[in-house]
Amino acid sequence: MAISAQLDEETSTLTLTHPDLPKLTVRPDEEGARLIDWARPVMPADRAASARVIRVPGRGMTDSAFPSISIGNLATHRAIEQKLGQSLDVRRWRINLWLDGLEAWKEFDWIGQEIRIANVSLRIREPITRCMATTANPDTGIRDADTLGTLKTWGHTDMGIYAEVSASGKIAIGDSLEAS
Repeated sequence: MAISAQLDEETSTLTLTHPDLPKLTVRPDEEGARLIDWARPVMPADRAASARVIRVPGRGMTDSAFPSISIGNLATHRAIEQKLGQSLDVRRWRINLWLDGLEAWKEFDWIGQEIRIANVSLRIREPITRCMATTANPDTGIRDADTLGTLKTWGHTDMGIYAEVSASGKIAIGDSLEAS
């Protein structure tokens, strides 16, 4: 989890950093083996090892079966922190768009509905079921918070929602949200 990545689209290079490894800049399409070798020392021994790097044309790689954007609610994040009894960096959740000013868990009420932010329409598809990655500190990679156990006290391991863009546009900080 402590691996940070930065893509330079102009040069098609990916720069990776980790506190315990030297910085690496590669062209993934040409140097996949080098990228895998670099990451190997920090990958858990009990997990399947990466075999190759692939490009999926025309689409980003997401954790959903559709092109998605992840949406999180800061009130839900704070409710989890309170129940867990420790502060959590929001980067643990890997959310694309954070909302504030809502009640905790309100976002789950929108599943199957459209929401609108500025001139953007989003169809809310499903909750985001979380994995062990959320237990790891995003700076160190050390598993230091039982996020999944805490979520299970609410009867699930979901945090955030997946949405699909139905009308594109621009969103800015401070834009209001309308739910149908």
